[in-house]
Amino acid sequence: MVKAYELKGLPKEELLKHLGDYRKELSELAVAKVTGGAASKIAKIKSVRKSIARTLTVYNTQQKEGIRKAAAGSKYMPKDLRMKKTRAMRRALTKEQKSIKTLKQQKKDTHFPQRRYAVKA
Repeated sequence: MVKAYELKGLPKEELLKHLGDYRKELSELAVAKVTGGAASKIAKIKSVRKSIARTLTVYNTQQKEGIRKAAAGSKYMPKDLRMKKTRAMRRALTKEQKSIKTLKQQKKDTHFPQRRYAVKA
């Protein structure tokens, strides 16, 4: 069984080669299972499937990092790299937009400031 930290340093081509090897091995093990192969081969199927999953995870992570670096300086971020949050949060006004006052409200605030009252203790 392969470990994820061993795969992280490998280049893309080598990851794909490992992936092809694991898939080939898995198909051979599946044939062995159907034809009534040894119990050790049948038990190995799980570890090969996990190795395929780990390899794909590392590969996809590297792909996403590459895309993230490429999009770093651009004006727009690809949708799959943006923050997920919730639909309502994504559509909500920004802090700057919330704080903007209309011209009418600005005039109202300057001409009719909030009154201050002296309270006797």
